[in-house]
Amino acid sequence: MSEPVSFRRGTGPRRAVVIGGGMAGMLAAAALHEHADVITVVERDVLPAGPEPRKGLPQARHVHVVWSGGARAMEDLLPGLTDRWLAAGARRIPLPTGLVSMQSQGWLRRWPEMQFMIACSRDLLDWVVREQVVARPGVTVLERTELLGLEGSSARVTGVRVRTAGGAESVLDADLVVDASGRGSRAPVWLGALGVPAPHEEEVDSGLAYASRVFRAPAGSGDYPLVNVQSDAREPVPGRTTTIVPIEGGRWLVTLSGTRGGQPTGDAEEFEKFARSVRHPVVGELIAEAEPLSDVVVTRSTVNRRIFFERVKQWPEGFVALGDAVATYNPVYGHGLSVAAQGAVALRDNVSVHGLACAGLARRVQRAVARPVSVAWDLATGQDILYPGAVGRQPGLGAKVLRRYVDRLLLTATGRPLVTKAFFEVITLSSPLTALVRPEVVLAVLRGPALPKLTTPPLTERELAVAQRPQSTP
Repeated sequence: MSEPVSFRRGTGPRRAVVIGGGMAGMLAAAALHEHADVITVVERDVLPAGPEPRKGLPQARHVHVVWSGGARAMEDLLPGLTDRWLAAGARRIPLPTGLVSMQSQGWLRRWPEMQFMIACSRDLLDWVVREQVVARPGVTVLERTELLGLEGSSARVTGVRVRTAGGAESVLDADLVVDASGRGSRAPVWLGALGVPAPHEEEVDSGLAYASRVFRAPAGSGDYPLVNVQSDAREPVPGRTTTIVPIEGGRWLVTLSGTRGGQPTGDAEEFEKFARSVRHPVVGELIAEAEPLSDVVVTRSTVNRRIFFERVKQWPEGFVALGDAVATYNPVYGHGLSVAAQGAVALRDNVSVHGLACAGLARRVQRAVARPVSVAWDLATGQDILYPGAVGRQPGLGAKVLRRYVDRLLLTATGRPLVTKAFFEVITLSSPLTALVRPEVVLAVLRGPALPKLTTPPLTERELAVAQRPQSTP
């Protein structure tokens, strides 16, 4: 077998530049740390020294979870990460055991653990990862530094041009540049300036807005389940959801969402009313006696947007995009962080095999990154396009047939654990979509649920009593 062709120039240190110091950027740096001598993370803001809000991440104040597929990927990149999260106050919630969830077809039963999620504030999630990554030799973070453009040509990116807060401009040479700058990425513009053809883009916009508020968790609720009521996209009304996620510090983070025509507002007086207005009022009932610890925060920039970099025929060497720079999704599905983690693992694996500056590496990585992106994209847009007023490409016949099958599968999942397991394998990004059409799953779906649908939320008597207990101010 012939050795891969390298584009390395001379015998100097192997250099990588990562654009963006958020979660995706830190995971990219972790993916590269064994394969590059110098890793420079270019970050426009100042990164907090602890689990605190970051200026460039206003959406951090809403619910964020890491599904098991993403948690395993992060643990693979940063061994011991899960234990550090838990030691800092995060929770490992078994699924569906620790979940009270009304899906489009009804309540899921709390079967023994099939998958899991990590639940805490976004600030804590990011901080624990950041602390591990920046401590690694060779990793440097340039804060308050603006990316001006890429260096190189349409055939190969050789570095980046940056400007510091003081106004000084310089060029950072790199064997590989990774764009992890998030939903505000200007990668198509940067690449276009080098003569790279514009990539195909798609958007599906349901008009979703979401509002969040933090509450003091009731005493004795340390092991409380995550509670969630999803909308039913088959109903010709705006989709509304509610979610309670237990987070560190004895708090509940509550997020409401609504599509076009049914969005929540920032009015604190309307928060509980909205939570009671969805398909089941359980979240509104649970927070009725809870003490608010924050104002209501509203975000409206939630469009599903995907850039198909992997389809660009003349893709340059030396440049890769991952995370939200490739695709953003309706945050209700919670896939963004997990997809970024799996993209970083794909980056690490390909660099391990082919080397940092191998010919064709960037194209291989971009195609590998697209695989988890496609799963999350199909799950999010397949539902969002159904809501009234949604803007985007309408599904074809094949997608409509698949949707009818998925409706039947979700109905069966309410009363047959084999199908519930397949559902959680896919929704947690632990298995591809094909897991839903394994022969034994298809047969079970055709048979339908083995148990009758639950008519009330599967909360235990103790859980109900804890939430209804009057709170005292500490």
